[in-house]
Amino acid sequence: MEDQSPLSADELLDIVDEQDRVIGQARRGEVYAAGLRHRCAFVLARDDEDRVFVHRRTARKLVFPSLYDMFVGAAALREAQEELGVPGLPAPVPLFKFLYETAEHSWWSSVYEVRCPSEVAPQTEEVAWYAFLTEEELGRRLTEWAWVPDGFEAYRRVLDWRTAGAAGDS
Repeated sequence: MEDQSPLSADELLDIVDEQDRVIGQARRGEVYAAGLRHRCAFVLARDDEDRVFVHRRTARKLVFPSLYDMFVGAAALREAQEELGVPGLPAPVPLFKFLYETAEHSWWSSVYEVRCPSEVAPQTEEVAWYAFLTEEELGRRLTEWAWVPDGFEAYRRVLDWRTAGAAGDS
C-alpha cells in the first residue's frame, strides 16, 4: 500500500523569535502541531514570457493540502529546483521579508523571484496540477480558486511592493 502520510513532516526547521533570531529547532510536523514560529521561503517563478508558475498542491501536503499556490520553495533554490523539476536554476533574487501570523500559523517569510524555463517537470508528490499564467490570468483566478493563505498574502505584498517601487521610480 502506498504511503499517504503528509510530506516533509520529518524535515528539521529553525524555530525563531519575533525578530527572526533562531532560538531552537524542531521537526516540521511538531512545528505545525505546536504552532511554533519558523522560517519560510516563497519563490515566485517566472518564465521567459514573464508568466507566473501556478500549481495546485497535492492532498498529501502537511499544510494547506490541495490548494492553489503561486510560489514554490522552502529551502529557496534547492526546493524551487526540486518542485519545478529544473536543475541549474539561477539563484533566486531576494525581494523582501514579512512576518505571516494567524491564530494557527506564524512564520518569517522571505520572498524571492527566479527565472525558469517554460519546460518544467514538477514533482508529482508535491504538485497535482500546474501552468504558467500571465499576471492578468492569475489576477482573475485569485477570486475563483482556493489559494494557500500565506501565498495569497505574499503575492498581495509582491504586488504592493512592485507598485511602491514603480511609484518611487517616478
